[in-house]
Formats: sequence, C-alpha cells, structure tokens
Amino acid sequence: MIIVMRKGAGDKELNPVMEKIKQAGLDVHLSRGKEVIIIGVIGDKTRLDPDELQAMPGVEKIMHVTVPYKRASRDFHPENTRLKIGPLDLGGDQVSVIAGPCAVETREQILEAARGVKASGASALRGGAFKPRSNPYSFQGLGQAGLEYLAEARAETGLPVVTELMSERDLDLVARYADVIQIGARNMQNFILLKEAGKSGKPILLKRGMSATLEEFLLAAEYILAQGNDRLILCERGIRTFEEYTRNTLALSIIPVIKKVSHLPIIADPSHGTGRADLVVPMSRAAVAVGADGLIVEVHPRPEKALVDGPQTLNFSQFEGLMKECRPIAEVLGRKM
Repeated sequence: MIIVMRKGAGDKELNPVMEKIKQAGLDVHLSRGKEVIIIGVIGDKTRLDPDELQAMPGVEKIMHVTVPYKRASRDFHPENTRLKIGPLDLGGDQVSVIAGPCAVETREQILEAARGVKASGASALRGGAFKPRSNPYSFQGLGQAGLEYLAEARAETGLPVVTELMSERDLDLVARYADVIQIGARNMQNFILLKEAGKSGKPILLKRGMSATLEEFLLAAEYILAQGNDRLILCERGIRTFEEYTRNTLALSIIPVIKKVSHLPIIADPSHGTGRADLVVPMSRAAVAVGADGLIVEVHPRPEKALVDGPQTLNFSQFEGLMKECRPIAEVLGRKM
C-alpha cells in the first residue's frame, strides 16, 4: 500500500499518518519527491483501515502495490535513486564506468591498471581480492593483500574501489577496504549474505544471477533494501542460454524494464555478458544506448597474461576506444560520460 500526500503537505500532516502505520506494527518508507510525497506501507495492510487513513488531513489518495518487491518499486520511490562516491555518479545524468582487472594479481599490476583506466576516464576501479571460480584449482585471489593493494591504488588515483564479497565471514574485512561491495551472480540469492551486506551500510553492487528472472533479481535487491540500505546498484551481467558462441547472453532489454519499474540505478557488464573482448565495445555502445547508468568493464595492462578472464579483458588502448565510442551516444541521450 502507498499513501499519496497532497501537494504542500508538511510534517504536521505526515507525522500522524506515519505514526498510525507504526502503531499497527507496520514499516514506513517515506519518499519525498519534487512533485509528490509518498508514504509506503510495508507489512500486513489488513491491520489498517483504508477509509480511516483516507480521511486523515493531507492524504490525497491510497493505492495498492501488487508487485512483491516493495522498496525497489518505483511506486514506492518515484524518483531515481542517485548514488555518488567521489567521481562515481550513478542514477543521474552521468554514465559512469567502473574498470579494472577481474582479479588483483600483484601490487604492480593493480597500480598500473588503476593509472591506465583513470587516464581514459574511468570513474571507479574494480578488482577481485576473493575470486569465485568454477574450478577449485584455479587462482582464487590474494585475499587481504589484494584489498591492501586496491586501497593503495585508490590513494594514488582517487578512484573508488569496487570489490567482491563472497562470504559473510569476510564482510568486516572487505568493508574496511571497499567503497562498493559487489555481490556476484552466483551469490544473488544467498539471502544471508545479502542481509549481512545490507546491514553494513556500504554501497552494494548486486549482479543478476545467470538464470534469474526480473522479479527474482528485484526480490534479491529487496533483501538489501529491507535492511535500511538504499545505496544499491543493480548490474546486468548476462544470463545463461543455449548459445555457446558467447559466454553468456547479455540481456540488455532488462535495463529499460528495470528503469521503468524500479528507481534503482542499473549498469551493464559487457565483459561477463559476452566473454569476448571483441564484443565488449559494441555491447557497451548498446548498453549506453538503452539507458544504462554505467558500465563495469574488465581491463588489464596485458590481457594475454591475465590469470583470470583474459579472453574477455580489454587492454588500455581498447578501453580508450570504448570510452571514445560511447561518449557521443551518451551525449545524444542528454547524458555525459
């Protein structure tokens, strides 16, 4: 249920309505937009009398929300949620790019990568210190040492750090170093991890599971939002289909759909979405064209020597080309990059 307040309603009208909702044992979500103020009601709405609420001063109308993802819904929060961390700016007019290697391999590698992506206009640095691998014998990341190298790269370049959290036992450690905590596709429905990450208060980047529907994706986001953490970024990273030519199928149609039904910013991952370096640039152009708020791209000083995901990783020259090709598309849409 959402309660739309009359234009010009102030605290004198808002507070009694919210207090009545709380007295019924329900949660309140207040959204103050430029044109409208909405009070979202979360819980068993049968405990409230809609007619009594409608008669309260300042109430314009009461509407029922049918989707199960309440806090993520644009009905609850009509205006875009904007997240700004230094140069990383999502949900507004800017198209931000998060770039860097899939895994932190050495101190020298991540420092070189950070300098290179910043020179071409990246807004944030990505790099995995803990790596979820299909093969248990593959490189699993440097752990705390990798996080320390990322922090050093941030100190030198000023780029915020995005890195993945795989287990709730590592939450305090990762939160100490990361500006944005990434929850990967394999953990999208790890509900305990989502809750704990949400409680941290840190910005969260949530990747879509490789077989997740739109509703499942937004319900996973709801677990984080339900902890009182609205600093959330969604990421389309490709889904698994029958196609074998590409690693995944980058389902870009979900981007305008998400922007229609949700207020959360959404970015695209053309690296994991295709698994091929030669497709990353064209799919980046497409993602910007359909309205993505940003990109997350794998970039390595020497992709041919990368320990993880070399075939889908760009070198510095290719990344510079990506930025040059995407900027005019963003400008046509009234955005900057």
